Amino acid sequence: MSHGLYRLLDLLDQARLPYRLDRHRCDTVLITVTVVGERIEIDVFEDGHVEFARFAGNEAVADDLSALEALLRRHSDSGNS
Repeated sequence: MSHGLYRLLDLLDQARLPYRLDRHRCDTVLITVTVVGERIEIDVFEDGHVEFARFAGNEAVADDLSALEALLRRHSDSGNS
């Protein structure tokens, strides 16, 4: 039996969904799937179990540079100290 990570990657490949793999913890691989209107973050753990979170929002385009700068400052490391 293959590990859950490989089964999930096969599923994403068959669905032709773009994804990204990251590793932020020693016991998980994070798969990020971005589709129109939503992002799905999937953690696959060393033992094979899977947890995921969905982030849905609007796809409105903004052109207010000061709003962008404020958003970036709010989420920057220096803004959180």
